[in-house]
Amino acid sequence: MKTLFTLLCTLVLFNCAKNKKSDDNSSKSSLSTTEANSESSAVAAGNATNVYWGDTHLHTGLSMDAGLFGNTLGLDEAYRFAKGEAVTSSTGLNAQLSRPLDFLVVADHSDGMGLFQAIDAGEDWVMETDQGKRWNQMLKEGKGADAALELIKAFSQKEMDMDPNAPELQKSVWSMTVEAAEKYNDPGNFTAFIGYEWTSLIAGNNLHRVVIYRDDKDKTIDYIPYTNYASSDPEDLWENLTAYEETTGGKVLAIPHNGNLSNGIMFAETRVNGEPFDSSYFKERIKWEPLYEITQIKGDGETHPFLSPNDEFADFENWDKGNLDLSAAKTNEMLKGEYAREALKQGLSYKNEFGTNPYKFGFIGSTDSHTALATSDDNNFFGKAVNVEGGAKRWEHPFVVSEVDTIMTWETIAAGYAAVWATENTRTALWDAMKRKETYATTGPRMTVRFFGGFDYSEGDLENLVDSGYSKGVPMGGNINSSNGKAPTFMAHATMDPESGSLDRIQIVKGWANADGSLGEQVYDVKWSGDRAIGENGKVPAIENTVNINDGSWDNTSGSVELKALWVDPDFDPNLEAFYYVRILEIPTPRWTLYDKLKYNIEMGEEVPMTIQQRAYTSPIWYNTERIKK
Repeated sequence: MKTLFTLLCTLVLFNCAKNKKSDDNSSKSSLSTTEANSESSAVAAGNATNVYWGDTHLHTGLSMDAGLFGNTLGLDEAYRFAKGEAVTSSTGLNAQLSRPLDFLVVADHSDGMGLFQAIDAGEDWVMETDQGKRWNQMLKEGKGADAALELIKAFSQKEMDMDPNAPELQKSVWSMTVEAAEKYNDPGNFTAFIGYEWTSLIAGNNLHRVVIYRDDKDKTIDYIPYTNYASSDPEDLWENLTAYEETTGGKVLAIPHNGNLSNGIMFAETRVNGEPFDSSYFKERIKWEPLYEITQIKGDGETHPFLSPNDEFADFENWDKGNLDLSAAKTNEMLKGEYAREALKQGLSYKNEFGTNPYKFGFIGSTDSHTALATSDDNNFFGKAVNVEGGAKRWEHPFVVSEVDTIMTWETIAAGYAAVWATENTRTALWDAMKRKETYATTGPRMTVRFFGGFDYSEGDLENLVDSGYSKGVPMGGNINSSNGKAPTFMAHATMDPESGSLDRIQIVKGWANADGSLGEQVYDVKWSGDRAIGENGKVPAIENTVNINDGSWDNTSGSVELKALWVDPDFDPNLEAFYYVRILEIPTPRWTLYDKLKYNIEMGEEVPMTIQQRAYTSPIWYNTERIKK
């Protein structure tokens, strides 16, 4: 626990200024003394008492694109790095986390598992194709990154000369993946989940899902991952997951990749096969996909200024240029099918019409790193792929180039992590917490966040937050049902990451569906640092940006070590379905681009941001109009 740090910072805040670092390498939650006492009661009640940090979306050199980009690191290095050990990156750089993670999902692509190694070795079945011979030669000439972009394009458009899923190769690599997870899984200390990424692409539109098993080797070793070449339709993936559970008695879930490269089809208005939605589809979707990846290296997926024009923080690291391979441009009409907040609102509308909410998902963040290094720290960022692990020129390297547009490497962000509230650090406990959505996402910092909803909280409950939170209501990811018109009450608490910025504010984001089918949203500032007053526009003014561009320092005294609030919805309508989630904002801190600027003594274009206002998003709490929720 970071109890000592929290108490010291609360009593002597000045000592936390000027980017002071903590020597405590624990990744467990920061709790006040009162809350620590409350945790004892929560333990007795069987409630979640610890927050565990991890990455549910990491690629090693076994992913075909990662290998072609130059990733020479495998499963061992990925796990060792996540557990806090020092490793040498594919480009020879020293790499180590300042604090270990608690869990990891190595999610290598189901399609093309081990294909890079086959191309590199010039195996006969590869060299029988023109593409195979070309990519093999490009690797020999040191043009692996160019080969990777060609392969991604060919794969996404289903124009590959070879079968990327040779059965024997796929079985061999999957066995390696499962065995490594078993080797590094250490119940109580570190959880290595068995999983993969189903790499669905429809003409370049990204519908990827990370599949995570609750189970061990005995159930998973013989169940080969489902592939995009088998089908690009999520309904077929769900059918495959159904067969797995029925065959093995195991449990599995899927997490959709953030949708900003899907060109609107992640939350489309029809099924992938073009048929209209029905209640059966909605029930299957929420059964298998209880979580959503809201932030990662390839941009943030909470909302967009076009969708949320009254939210001054909506313009955050948005990617809105096109699909995964930039084979098709983005239009504003596509955006509503890509962002989490809009999907949550649309889910309420579907609930009113069909009786089931298919988008009743919680939030996690993860890296989607293809370097085998699960880091989302701006001062320790190894980029999306090995070809941009480091160097003075990486900021200006084109990430994707096409006739449609270009995405530059400086537009990638050092994000994110998944935070899971669970009873213990085991596959079972963490997976169960994911299934019930007691999770939150951050863009990298490990701030501790609690969020509870109910109808009977009072100010005094803030001093007994955890015990009262569970006994009188529900945690993040839960449901509260109609209580004879009474407005719901929420408790939110956040503690800063001692290695990051102090806290600017707690916000509660509300969304609802009106009776006429229209959708609404509102962002409320419920607690903030300092003595700022709400302006005439009804908003709390922006906090000062204290980042020194010349040396990368900042002043944490401009924000708060912790923020805590009790909030009652002032605009509550008992007849409208609604959701509420917490967004935590830090004060501005240096972005990875500033660290590169200082490290390499270079200048960057004016378009490149030097600072970032990191954030956390909790899973929502849903208000249901019916008295009894089935």
